[in-house]
Amino acid sequence: MSLELYSYWRSSASYRVRIALNLKSLPYAYHGVNLVKDGGDQWSVAYKEVNPQSRVPTLVHDGQRFTQSLAIIEYLDETFPGNRLIPQNPVDRARVRMLSQIIACDIQPLQNTSTTRYLTDNLRLDEAGVTAWLREWITRGLDAYNSHVERDAVHGKFSHGDTPTMADCCLVPQMFAAQRVGIEPTRFPRLALIWENCNHMPAFAAAHPAKQIDAP
Repeated sequence: MSLELYSYWRSSASYRVRIALNLKSLPYAYHGVNLVKDGGDQWSVAYKEVNPQSRVPTLVHDGQRFTQSLAIIEYLDETFPGNRLIPQNPVDRARVRMLSQIIACDIQPLQNTSTTRYLTDNLRLDEAGVTAWLREWITRGLDAYNSHVERDAVHGKFSHGDTPTMADCCLVPQMFAAQRVGIEPTRFPRLALIWENCNHMPAFAAAHPAKQIDAP
C-alpha cells in the first residue's frame, strides 16, 4: 500500500482528508502545496500533472490519483472499511452525506482562496469587506447544520451517533475556519459540543493545521 496526500496546512478540504486518514490509521506521505505564496505551488507545471484543477487535496493511492475531498473520503471508506465513516444503512448514509455537503458544497466554495482573491482583486473589497462576506456565509451554513443536529432524532457525541463520520471530518475544519474570522463556536451550542468531542480524539488533533509539516 502506498498513500500520498498533497495538502496545504490551512486548507479545510485537506484537513478533512487528513482526519479521515487518521481515523482509519492509514499512514501516508505528506506533500505540502503552498497555495498563498507568490506564484502558488498549485499553478506549477509539476502540480498540474498531479491535479489539473490546481487545487488541494489530491490523494495518490498506488498510482491512482483522486481529487475532491468527499470523493477521496468515500474512496478511503470503501477501500479500507475499518472504522467506517459512512454508514451502510441508506437513511443514515444519506444524512451523513447531507451534513457533509452543507459544508463542502454550500460553505466551502464561498470561502476558498480563489473566491476571496476574486473579491479583493476584481471586486475591490477590502479586508473588512472580505471578512464580512466570510462571516455571513459561514454563519448561514453552520446555522443550518446546527439546526439539523438539534432537530433530527439522532443523538450521540458526534454529528451522527457515538462514532465520528464523514460529517465530523467536514465539521471540525469548518469550525476552525469560523474561529479564524471571529465567529465563536458557542454561537452553535450543539456544534461546539461535537467539536470539543472530536478535538479530544488523537486522530483529529494530529490533523490540526498547526501540526502539519508545512505550517509556518
